[in-house]
Amino acid sequence: LGWHVTEDLVRRRAEHNNCEIFSLEEISLHQQEIEKLEYLDKWCRHLKILYLQNNLIPKIENVGKLKKLEYLNVALNNIERIENLEGCEELRKLDLTANFIGELSSIEALKHNIHLKELFLVGNPCTEFEGYRQFVVATLHQLKCLDSKQIERSERIQALQNYPEVKQKIREQEQAYLLKRAREKEEAQRKMQKRRDKKQKQMESKLGFDRWKLLFKKKLDSLQGKEKHQAEREEEQESWRTVEDDEDKRFWEEPTPYTPESRLETHRYMEEKRRAKENVRESKKKEKPLWTLVTAEGKVLNVNVPKYVRHLDTSLLDIDVQPTYVRVMVKGKLVLPEEVKPDSSSAKRSQTTGHLVISMPKVCWGAFKSSRTTFSFQERNKVLEV
Repeated sequence: LGWHVTEDLVRRRAEHNNCEIFSLEEISLHQQEIEKLEYLDKWCRHLKILYLQNNLIPKIENVGKLKKLEYLNVALNNIERIENLEGCEELRKLDLTANFIGELSSIEALKHNIHLKELFLVGNPCTEFEGYRQFVVATLHQLKCLDSKQIERSERIQALQNYPEVKQKIREQEQAYLLKRAREKEEAQRKMQKRRDKKQKQMESKLGFDRWKLLFKKKLDSLQGKEKHQAEREEEQESWRTVEDDEDKRFWEEPTPYTPESRLETHRYMEEKRRAKENVRESKKKEKPLWTLVTAEGKVLNVNVPKYVRHLDTSLLDIDVQPTYVRVMVKGKLVLPEEVKPDSSSAKRSQTTGHLVISMPKVCWGAFKSSRTTFSFQERNKVLEV
């Protein structure tokens, strides 16, 4: 379905106007993966500058009510003809750089934009036509600059003199281009259908395999053991990843013409891959094993969890001192290297460093130094401090 212009998106991009969109005069919606231009002529009637470059917009539409619009930038989109700008009465600058405009005669629609001074068409197929610049200069009398180059008076006079001949050449080249585009669209449709059929078969194959796994899972568990079954499952997943990697390699190595269809297909393919990776990450998060806090032998283990507040008030801590361990309720148990006397222990905040200091008299003296945790244990006056 693609991305559309939403009110939430417009408000977020209108931070400079306190997120108020009715009185908005300038907005930048570039690189938002927009595939349809809509609603702006209803929500933002006072727009003067509109940036829409580097999206996937195939058609100029729903901007006709923007009477105050002076600058429209729709560079790097999928636009194939110029249309629906007659209502933009104040339009002075139009940027259509690097689109797919091959129907050059569609610039005649800009005759109604009498204030238009600058036009950018560089990077479009129509700029390859013989007589392209002469045709544009002779058609749009109000234009002062085309593709960043000023239009001199002498250039316009010459273009008008040769206009009938140039116009005929442009029409012929335009028709040839449109026939080529029709073939490209048919080919793109055929390839897309082929890719859909192949993907459908892969999905059916994978679903069939998943059903088989579900039917025989218990039998495999009993005959081969859970560890071996897990290894087979990982091997099967690795096999599917290999298939996907091969498909990805073929996609990027396959020669493809630069067309609106291929650009859109590439975008959707990348979006599909991105979502697949997100789903894998989410599934891994869900499958994350629980922590082992106590071993089968009854030994309590230390668990160091990141992203926790390092400086806490002592009132937020619950200290439980036992003969073989101390429990700090912020993070769980902290294993002690030696046995201590719980009844004679105390907890306080250091006056110099602010660290929490738990003093626990040892039952048996001995020196110990921990290198695996952020705590250190030292023998000091027969007391273990942490």
